Amino acid sequence: MTLLDAQEYDPSKARKRKQRIISAIAIVLIVAGVVWWNRYWPEEHLVGKFFTALQAQDYKTAYAIWMQDPQWQQHPQQHPKYPFNEFYRDWGPGSQWGLIKTQKVYGASACPGGGSGVVVDVIVNDRTEHAQVWVEKSDHTLSYPPCELIFR
Repeated sequence: MTLLDAQEYDPSKARKRKQRIISAIAIVLIVAGVVWWNRYWPEEHLVGKFFTALQAQDYKTAYAIWMQDPQWQQHPQQHPKYPFNEFYRDWGPGSQWGLIKTQKVYGASACPGGGSGVVVDVIVNDRTEHAQVWVEKSDHTLSYPPCELIFR
């Protein structure tokens, strides 16, 4: 085939090709937007499970979620930095949050300057002061956040 034997230009094929390219770009942008919007979903879901356990007054399950150790009762000596009795004092019915009747995960964000985890903000008992929990991305343990963020 020589240059003079080239196929004739077909505008309908060109239009279909252009539409496929535009559709593929749009799909990639939509998927990227959905992924970006839900980038903290695993951490928010974990904190939601934690507060659901607190709301059900199942403090042992909540502690297991906090430590990311479902078998913590078999070896409580492995958690000397934050034993269950301190956890119960901080999150039990006598804590600053009291009995948790309602809870809603409000948002999540990383601390300014980066970090290895995510701060998840939770509205507890419809209070204006929100609870904030740090979720370590590497092992999904929970702790108190190293920074305080304001969620609007």
